[in-house]
Amino acid sequence: MSEADRRERLAIELLGTPYAELGEVKRRVIDLIVAEAPSGISPALKTDERTFWDRLADRVAQIGGSWSFIFGFAAALFLWTGWNVIARGFGLAFDPYPFIFLNLLLSTLAAIQAPVIMMSQNRQAKLDREAAEHDYLVNMRAELEIMHLHDKLDAMRSRELVELLERQNETLTLIRSQVAALAAEAKPGPPA
Repeated sequence: MSEADRRERLAIELLGTPYAELGEVKRRVIDLIVAEAPSGISPALKTDERTFWDRLADRVAQIGGSWSFIFGFAAALFLWTGWNVIARGFGLAFDPYPFIFLNLLLSTLAAIQAPVIMMSQNRQAKLDREAAEHDYLVNMRAELEIMHLHDKLDAMRSRELVELLERQNETLTLIRSQVAALAAEAKPGPPA
């Protein structure tokens, strides 16, 4: 049987749809089953094709989304405000209350950090979608392989039952013939 015939037969048996009408993922699953090849990891998931800017965005998101950043940033804010409150009496405050320069820095940081983190999240979401598609492919293949194995086991069991019934019929026929022979031997002849 050719690969095309096997594809068509498996598509109809397992999915109830001709191979030509299947979606891309389902076709790939049927192709993997026919080829009996392992479901390899997508090359996009294996290699790191990030640019410098992608790696920088990931690093900013990693640092900006951590407790150490929050605690460090809180410490910096307390130092900034503490210095400017205490040093004001000595004329050494570089950003006196209401800390306008600090507000400018915080706004700038938020304006830059938010899009960078979003870029990292978008890229990670794309990788997550590819990983989820791969997981779906592997799970669907496993499910179809199990269904295929069930069908094979059912067919084997049906053949075994048919063979068992045939043997039982042969045994019954043999027993009937032996009973008939015994009955014929035991039958008394005509009285003399």
